[in-house]
Amino acid sequence: MKSSILTLLIMASVLSSAGASSADGTRRYVVVDQSAARAQLPFSDAVQTGNTLYVAGTIGVDLSSAPDPKNARVPSDPAAEARLALDGVKHTLEASGYRMDELVSVQVYCTDLDLYATFNEVYRSYFHDHFPARAFIGVNKLVRGARFEVMGTAVRATK
Repeated sequence: MKSSILTLLIMASVLSSAGASSADGTRRYVVVDQSAARAQLPFSDAVQTGNTLYVAGTIGVDLSSAPDPKNARVPSDPAAEARLALDGVKHTLEASGYRMDELVSVQVYCTDLDLYATFNEVYRSYFHDHFPARAFIGVNKLVRGARFEVMGTAVRATK
């Protein structure tokens, strides 16, 4: 992928939460996006507990649209925006050691339900074996004027 077409959540790194653990003793790992940390936004890209990864809402922005990532814009083409949002989810998953096919649940928030077919056409190309359970939810507005925000839950298969 060209570096000019990156998502807001592009530079994820996995950090261990110091001393944090769940009731069953498994460690929690937090994926932190470097641009979010610089902007001091109050969220993590994803949180892992046990073999489950919870991926935060991801929008598709074109970082080539502005020198400062905080001013990056949503592409005018809805399909390009959907691809950037899904690329962001994929990047967060991969940075955490997961694959798109390990998503078990996805929520898509959309400001224009007439874009359902457009989103589905892009969405299909991200999965090989099966599709996760999914909700496609109509909303009034999203941050930065986005049309789509995608979040999900992935579970690593135990062997």
